[in-house]
Amino acid sequence: MKNLHDLYVEQLRDLYSAETQLVEALPKMAQAAANPQLQQGFVKHLAQTQQQVQRLETVFADLGEAPGGHTCKAMQGLIAEGNEMIQEQAAPEVKDAGLIACAQRVEHYEIAGYGTVARYAEVLGRQGHLEVLRVSENEEKATDSELSLLAETINQAAARA
Repeated sequence: MKNLHDLYVEQLRDLYSAETQLVEALPKMAQAAANPQLQQGFVKHLAQTQQQVQRLETVFADLGEAPGGHTCKAMQGLIAEGNEMIQEQAAPEVKDAGLIACAQRVEHYEIAGYGTVARYAEVLGRQGHLEVLRVSENEEKATDSELSLLAETINQAAARA
């Protein structure tokens, strides 16, 4: 890694790996959720994540780079924690609260990742990339906010379980 461009490409590959892993994990989370709104939220985020993968592929094509070749170990860990929660023998409301906690950790990781590469794109003069990356960052922030609102109700139900 010689310069900011190289770091930018490496960080984009990390995000690409994270998003493609999440495409596989979100259906499992949706299936494990008991609350219909939470299920729906996971399904909605799956569609967004698929679009985010496509946006990243567009950025890579513009850069003349391949998106693969890197595995996001952080996302592997976050998904492993989500899988542990899926397997947990808990009251449905408690499991849903735990799934939200896992999902929000994922969202915070993605927000940080998109924020970072967006700033790199700005410094590197990649205005088109910046705009695309900000769309994904804003989607992640919106998902996190939706999860927080849903958690208010689910956490109360989990406290009564």
